[in-house]
Amino acid sequence: MLLVAMALASCDQGEVFKQPAESAKDFVARIQQEGSELNKEVSAAYWVRNTYIIPDTAILATKAGERALAFESSMVKQAKAFKGTDMDAVTARAIELMLRGSAAPAPNDPALRSEMSRIMTEMEGQYGAGRYCNELGECLELQELEAVLAKSRNYEELLDVWRGWRSVSPPYRKQYQRFVEIANQGANDFGYENLADLWQGGYDMESESFVLESRRLWNQVKPFYEELHCYVRNRLGDTYGVDKVPADGLIPAHLLGNMWSQTWDNIYDIAEPYEGVASLDVTEALVEQGYDEIEMTKAAEAFFTSLGLPPLPDSFYVNSMLVKPRDRSVVCHASAWDIDNGNDPRIKQCVEINEEQFGTLHHELGHIYYYLMYKDQPSVFKGGAHDGFHEAIGDTIQLSMTPGYLKQKGLIGETVDSYEATINKQMKMALQKIAFLPFGKMIDEWRWQVFSGEIAPEDYNAGWWKLREEYQGIAPPIARSEADFDAGAKYHIPGNTPYTRYFLSFIMQFQFHKALCDIAGFDGPLHECSIYDNKVAGKKLGDLLTMGQSKPWPDAMEAMTGQRGMDGSAIIDYFSPLNDWLIKENQGNQCGW
Repeated sequence: MLLVAMALASCDQGEVFKQPAESAKDFVARIQQEGSELNKEVSAAYWVRNTYIIPDTAILATKAGERALAFESSMVKQAKAFKGTDMDAVTARAIELMLRGSAAPAPNDPALRSEMSRIMTEMEGQYGAGRYCNELGECLELQELEAVLAKSRNYEELLDVWRGWRSVSPPYRKQYQRFVEIANQGANDFGYENLADLWQGGYDMESESFVLESRRLWNQVKPFYEELHCYVRNRLGDTYGVDKVPADGLIPAHLLGNMWSQTWDNIYDIAEPYEGVASLDVTEALVEQGYDEIEMTKAAEAFFTSLGLPPLPDSFYVNSMLVKPRDRSVVCHASAWDIDNGNDPRIKQCVEINEEQFGTLHHELGHIYYYLMYKDQPSVFKGGAHDGFHEAIGDTIQLSMTPGYLKQKGLIGETVDSYEATINKQMKMALQKIAFLPFGKMIDEWRWQVFSGEIAPEDYNAGWWKLREEYQGIAPPIARSEADFDAGAKYHIPGNTPYTRYFLSFIMQFQFHKALCDIAGFDGPLHECSIYDNKVAGKKLGDLLTMGQSKPWPDAMEAMTGQRGMDGSAIIDYFSPLNDWLIKENQGNQCGW
C-alpha cells in the first residue's frame, strides 16, 4: 500500500519554486491539511486495487499514486527551503520527517513519476493474481501452495509447489529493475545518494550508524540461530535422508514448511524435542469450537481491550476484508490500513481457521491500535516511532499468548508443567521467532546492495541466493539462473515494503515484553509471563502508541523500557532453557555451513 499521509503538498507540476512566503509552522499546518485529504483518496484507490484486481482498478490506483508522488516531490522541494531556519521544536521535527521521504521517493520528472506509479501498481497486481498450474492442469493460488508446503512431507511434491510459485515473478523482473532506476533518481532528487541511503537514514541516526547498529543486533542473536539451524538440519536429514539434507551443509529451502523459509513452525512435527509432550493444537480447538473469521478477529481484539485499550469502531468490521472473495483476485497478503487518519482503520487478510492466522490477526491489530491511539496527533506525527515499532506491537501481544492464557480462553486443555513441556513449547516458538531473524535481515541487505549497484541487474538472483546462504544457511533445491527472479516471489519486493522493520520488530518485541512484564509485576521466567487483563501494563503500552512518531525513537524506547537503545538480550533471556538444551543436543554434531 502506498502511504502518503503527511508527506505531501500541492502545486502545479510546472510551478517554479521560490522562497516560501509562509512560516515553517504555517507550511507544516498546510501540509497536514492537504496531505490528510489526499491520503484518504489515494488509500481508497489502493484499497480497491488490492481487493478487486481488474484493469479498471489498476488505472485508478496508478493515477492516484501518480498524484501522490507529485505532491510528495513538491513537498520535499518546499520543505528544503526551511532547513537551517529558526523554528520551534515541534515544527523542526515535522520538517525532518518530511525530508525523509517515503519508501518510493518521487522523482522531480513528471514522466518518471507516472512511469513509477504504473510499474508499482502492475507489479503488485501481478503478484496478487499469481498462481501456478501444474502438469495435471490444476491451478493453485498462493494460499493453496502454502498449505502444501506446511502439511506435505513428500520431497518431490514440496519441490513442485516451491518451484511453481517462483514462476510468477520472472515476468516483472525487468519492471523491478526499471523501478530501481527511477526510485534511485527520486532518492537522489531528495538529496540522498540512492534509495538504500534513504531507507537507512530513516532511524534518527546516520545511515552508516544504522547499518552498524542492525549488524550488532544480528550478532547478538546469531549464535542462537546457528544452534537451531544445526538441530533442525539433523532432524530433516533423519526425515528425508542425508543425501538430500547433508549433515554439514545447507538446508534445501523447500523443506522448512514455508514458501520463503522465513518461519519453520510448520515443521514442528519433525523438530519436536519430546514426542507428544505438551501438545498445543490451537488450530484443532479453533476448528472444533466453530470459530469463523469474525470470531477469530474479535478474540484478538479482546486481548487489546483487556489491557484497557478502546474497542474497535463498528466500521472496522464493516469495511475490513477478512474473507477471501470467491469472485475475484485479491492481494491476500495481510495488511493494516489507516484510510482516514484513524477514523476508518481496517485490515485486509484472507483469514483461515488456524493458529498461524490467529497470530497474524493479533499482529495486524497491533497496527490498528497504533492508528487508533495516535489519531489525535498532528498528521505528520502519525506513524511508529520508527517502522520497527509499528511491526512490534501486535507481536508483543502474541508473546503473552502463553499456555496459561490459551487455557483460560478455552483454546487448549490441561497444560503439562515439566522441563520437557517447556522445551517443546519453546521449540515451537523458536521455529517461528528465531528462524525468522536472518530472513528479516537479509531481504533488505539484498535490496540495499541492489539500490547501491553492488548487486548488478544481471546478478539479481545470484546475489539473492548468496545472501540466503550466508544468513540463513539454506540453498535452492534445484538449479537457479538469472532467468529467475526469486526475490520477487516474496510480496514485499514487488510491493516495495521495507523489511528491516520486521527484523527490528522481532528484536524489540521481546524487549517490550520484558518491560511490560516488569511493569505488570510478574515474578518468574520471562517465557511464562502474560500481560492479559493487566491495565497497568496496558497503560504503559497505550502511552507509547499515543506518542506516534512525535519524538525520536530513543525517547519512545526509553519511555517504554527505560533503555535508549534496541537490545537483543531479552530474546536470549526468554529462550534460555531452549538455548541451553540445543547446545547440549548439538554436541558431537557438525554445526555451521
